[in-house]
Amino acid sequence: MELTLVAVVAVALFFDFTNGFHDTANSIATSVSTRALSPRPAVLSAAILNFAGAFVSVEVAATVAKGIVNPDGIDLEVVLAGLVGAITWNLITWYLALPSSSSHALIGGVGGAAIAATGFDVIKWGGLVEKVLIPSLLAPVVGVFGAALIMFVTLWIIRRRAPGTVNRVFRRLQLVSGAFVAFTHGTNDAQKTMGIITLALITAGHLDADADPPLWVIVSAATAMAAGTYAGGWRIIKTLGQRVAKLDPPQGFAAQTATATILWFTGTIGFPVSTTHTVSGSVLGAGATRRLSAVRWGVAGNILVAWIITVPCAGLVGAVMEALTRLPGGVALVFVLASLIAATAFAARSWQTRRLVPQT
Repeated sequence: MELTLVAVVAVALFFDFTNGFHDTANSIATSVSTRALSPRPAVLSAAILNFAGAFVSVEVAATVAKGIVNPDGIDLEVVLAGLVGAITWNLITWYLALPSSSSHALIGGVGGAAIAATGFDVIKWGGLVEKVLIPSLLAPVVGVFGAALIMFVTLWIIRRRAPGTVNRVFRRLQLVSGAFVAFTHGTNDAQKTMGIITLALITAGHLDADADPPLWVIVSAATAMAAGTYAGGWRIIKTLGQRVAKLDPPQGFAAQTATATILWFTGTIGFPVSTTHTVSGSVLGAGATRRLSAVRWGVAGNILVAWIITVPCAGLVGAVMEALTRLPGGVALVFVLASLIAATAFAARSWQTRRLVPQT
């Protein structure tokens, strides 16, 4: 059991790393696309603020650890299988440049593995609906209208100002709003991995059922998230920053402010909403304020499809991995598969980088 627990913690931290580079776009895409920041300083600042944000609260971690799956009905193999399912889906959508939800991938993966192991009764359906599904559906809608409202107020304030001056001022303001997004992203997303590791520790008998994440879990999750953020997810940055809607600095500020406000509120009350959903909705709302045609609705539709299929797809992979853990040496097999997935991700990113760099 101890070796399995070590494997679960290692895979959970790798998931946190993939969450970081998958979701880098959430905090810096609009700042980079409006030229408020160049890419490398934007990524570095996002990594530092993601790390800091992870120490603010543990409410989301508590929801993930104790509010969705009954810890008494699962074992470490289920947690491991669910994590591999989430990682697999994260990497597929990263390669396709689709900003899908790492949160939904994690919940879908663990939920699918748990159902495959013990049946549907292991899921706390009330907690899943009230604390995950409803908030995650509302967050992007609130983001659309919140960003639009901020943008309309901003347009009224700057209606008689010179465009050059306006853009210079809002590029500076984006340094603040982008930092707020990165900080709240750490507050929300790093806690999900803390929750999974805490769930594993409870399942293994190392923590009481009502325990909060230990300090080493918080530090480890924060570090993995920050490292992944620094690695960067440049394909998704392009999708959010340019392909969904071409934003100017005031629109970028509106989208970031709406996103960060929602994430701060949901993080402090323990709702593990999707950062990706929230920022995508905010970008749509800000981009549509000047004209609806400014939004590339086809790309937005592709993102919507990714949202819809994330939970079942990650759950299906998690269920398959849970079945593999039942084989002789199954835990080792699943851990090796996770390692191969990691190697594939790094190889794909390296190949992608070489292809995008101009040849001299």
